[in-house]
Amino acid sequence: MSEGRQEPNTVEYFLQDIEHHGRNERTAAAYERVLSDYEEFLAARFEKTPPEASYRDCMAWVHELRATHSESTVATYASYLNRFYSYLERVGHTDENPMTVVLEEMNESIESNPTRRDVTLPEMRSFVGEIRHPLHRAIVTMLLKTGIRAGELCNLDLIDLHIDHEAQSWQPRAHIAGRPDSLFIATEHTYGRESGGERRTASNKRKRETVVPIDEELKEALLRWLAVRPETPSSAPSAPATGPLFVGTADSWGERLTPDIVHHVVEGYARDRGWYRTGGGAAENVTPHYFRHFFTTHLRDRTGDRGIVQYLRGDVASDVIDTYTHNWGDRVRETYLEHIYSVTP
Repeated sequence: MSEGRQEPNTVEYFLQDIEHHGRNERTAAAYERVLSDYEEFLAARFEKTPPEASYRDCMAWVHELRATHSESTVATYASYLNRFYSYLERVGHTDENPMTVVLEEMNESIESNPTRRDVTLPEMRSFVGEIRHPLHRAIVTMLLKTGIRAGELCNLDLIDLHIDHEAQSWQPRAHIAGRPDSLFIATEHTYGRESGGERRTASNKRKRETVVPIDEELKEALLRWLAVRPETPSSAPSAPATGPLFVGTADSWGERLTPDIVHHVVEGYARDRGWYRTGGGAAENVTPHYFRHFFTTHLRDRTGDRGIVQYLRGDVASDVIDTYTHNWGDRVRETYLEHIYSVTP
């Protein structure tokens, strides 16, 4: 977090969200009491905020509860915290839900050596090949080939895309004006705050601005999407093209996508494939964040260059990352295009 920038109160946002979804006052009050106690516990014991908490921090809280509460009450409170972190994951305030493993341990069903589902590249190609909807195909292809988070995808504006094709009618932002077929991922977007003239529904957890190359496969998926993308007020011919890159084509027609919509899209296709089960957890279910894991694993294995993968993911790293930033054209783009896998059958 940069100096002078205050971390948003994620508990407060979550409580507002459950209120908007019609939870009764008694339930809302229970969530508020439990989450406020948890927030105070983290601050006092670990000097952390909820988005910074790890699995071990959550487990320490559960152990403390067991000293004064029954197992049934502890289980109820743990379920509240699990839903809270599921919400934080959807809106981009945390990469993964730390309560997933805690609940598995509480249910005594955790594996001795837990691993994620192993989806092979041919299986993933078959999965993508079955997606016909232009928006859904572009979303999944983008997630798989860039390692971008769901919230970061939702925050993309048209000007964040520089695509070398006549379909581009807008002027890309200065960061990528001289870099055709590239994507700019910013750092400034924060859930609940105004950015680019609108209040954002997700945060960009990225610690560094990143320019990600676009290969021909992703370019084709984006062009197919742009051909049918609904116009928004900011993307009309008479207005500057500063609107969202990805917008809804169903109930939220023409409106910026939210992480919930992206998760719903991915979950639907994953369920059809047998890759998602309610209650399955991160080790079993294929979610938008699974695609980030898939990208990291496969590209790192193909390039043998952890630094480039860290750069593309936007991770905090040493000064070597600055080298990649300055040598984007010579090192990052060439390496990426040489080694990025295909997801088309």
